[in-house]
Amino acid sequence: MPGTFEPLPGGGAAVALDDVEISIIRSLAVQLLELIGPGPAEDAPEDPLAELFAEGPSEPPADPVLRRLFPDAYSDPEQPASPRDAEEQRAYSAEFRRYTENDLRAGKRDNALAVIRSLDALSSASAGEGGAVLKLSVEESQRWLSALNDLRLAIGSRLEITDDEDTDLLYRLPDDDPRKPMVMAYLWLGGLQETLVGTLMP
Repeated sequence: MPGTFEPLPGGGAAVALDDVEISIIRSLAVQLLELIGPGPAEDAPEDPLAELFAEGPSEPPADPVLRRLFPDAYSDPEQPASPRDAEEQRAYSAEFRRYTENDLRAGKRDNALAVIRSLDALSSASAGEGGAVLKLSVEESQRWLSALNDLRLAIGSRLEITDDEDTDLLYRLPDDDPRKPMVMAYLWLGGLQETLVGTLMP
């Protein structure tokens, strides 16, 4: 089980993590939270009605990682549009973003927080033992899967990975390349993600 998720009887998944692995995943999840930023409810008094009609941003984020996490809904860089169609796509994307991005950000924050909380609970339960087995329910597994995907997208964006060919090049980086630690994290998270998907398949 070390380094890979395995299915639990009755649903859910389990993985053995050592203290270093716990620390790495937690640190990355915290960084993701900081990147996504606080939600409107964290900045203002709670008002469910106001939150329901709150509008988000209409422009894509400036940070390339956030642009990867929150892409335009109506544009396809692989299929260039005519100037008129491109303008129309930008208008549709702006409208879509205005009414969906706040919810998307809230969902990604919740998933990252779920990862942090489960790791904190694991660390408390296994204090001084050098690691433990993380056990997740089906719902927790789905939150972890979404968070792992967001973490890989964020790291992949920083590494400027756009396709499988870029990923293949990562395996051939020399050990003294400054990107190597980030590459190792990217590949390791990919393995975790792949085995977690396997536990959720019927």
